[in-house]
Amino acid sequence: MASGEREPWAGRIRESAAEPSVFRKLSGTVTEADRDSRTTSDLRPYADVVLGAFGPSRVMSGSDWPVCPPAAFYQELVRTTEELTSGLNAVERAEVFGGTAARAYRLTLDRPREEAQ
Repeated sequence: MASGEREPWAGRIRESAAEPSVFRKLSGTVTEADRDSRTTSDLRPYADVVLGAFGPSRVMSGSDWPVCPPAAFYQELVRTTEELTSGLNAVERAEVFGGTAARAYRLTLDRPREEAQ
């Protein structure tokens, strides 16, 4: 991916998306590009392939922690992922940033309890 070539990677992503029980992390973006010259525009084609193949309801944000620190600080990774998903609506972004992971890992999200009066 660092070379800018998307095949056969993109084809394999689409093949794996054909299986409805498969989820995909949107991660590795900053570790696969040159730290000194990368831009969000460089990474967007890869994110677009993943999101296009799986849809936001089967894609989750991934941090690649602790692999990414040599390539980017966590805040930069989050900011980059936010930019890569900026074309999604609020519901779709909520899926990528939590909803998909909750379903994939079968997590129960506790809601804040109301204060006892």
